[in-house]
Amino acid sequence: MRTIPLGAWGGDHVGLLLTGTGGTLEYDCAHGTIDQPFVIDSAGRFQLAGTHTREHGGPIRRDEKPDKHPARYTGSVNGDRMTLTVTLTDTNEALGTFTLTRGRMARVFKCV
Repeated sequence: MRTIPLGAWGGDHVGLLLTGTGGTLEYDCAHGTIDQPFVIDSAGRFQLAGTHTREHGGPIRRDEKPDKHPARYTGSVNGDRMTLTVTLTDTNEALGTFTLTRGRMARVFKCV
C-alpha cells in the first residue's frame, strides 16, 4: 500500500480535500468524509470507508437529524487523475462516479 499526494483534488460536482488521516468531500447538495488514511494498492486502486450526508435547500431546523449514511469510496489513481465511485453501504445505492484532478478547483453547486 502507498499514499497519494495530500491536498485538494477537484472535478465537476465534487471536491476532495485529503489529509493524513482521511478526507472531506463536497458535492452538489451533499458532503462526506473518508474516515481512514487514503492509501492505494500497487495498481493505484482504493476502497475506503466513510460517510455521505445529503443536504437540502432552505433553513435547517435545530432538531433536524442529518441525512447521514455510511459510504464506501472506491476507484483508482493514475498520476494526478482520480476516478471515484461513491456507494451508500446501508442501502447499496450507487451515487455516481466522478473524475478528479489534483490541484484543480471543484465545480460544486450547493442547494439553495
